[in-house]
Amino acid sequence: MTTKLNSVLLIDDDEPTNFIAKMIVSKADLNNSTEAIQSGTKALEFLKKEELTHNDIPDLIFLDINMPTMNGWEFLEEYKELEIHKKKKIYLYMLTTSMNDEDEYRSQKYEHVDGFLIKPLTLKAYTEIVKKHFV
Repeated sequence: MTTKLNSVLLIDDDEPTNFIAKMIVSKADLNNSTEAIQSGTKALEFLKKEELTHNDIPDLIFLDINMPTMNGWEFLEEYKELEIHKKKKIYLYMLTTSMNDEDEYRSQKYEHVDGFLIKPLTLKAYTEIVKKHFV
């Protein structure tokens, strides 16, 4: 595969989960950088930065649902209002431990959510997402 993404953003409060996901993404060697942020609030701050260049804007985001302070649903409510979508198409996947069908159904109501995955992120799932959207 010759296409490489510029950036992948992981939003999850669990450091070991971010570590594993970063390893998977790194092993696939399909992107130039991976950023892991441990809260929805900090992720929004990152995405709202004025100095964020086109290359800094993630091509792909993996978002956890269950996080303290700001959960994934609260993040999505603010995310949909960001101007960043006018600058670049970002694909967003929920990556969660929730096996609740209601959560998957709820995620489908958000136009910016492109899929729903159960943790952990796998090499196969990541590769398929990249092929689906970027090749």
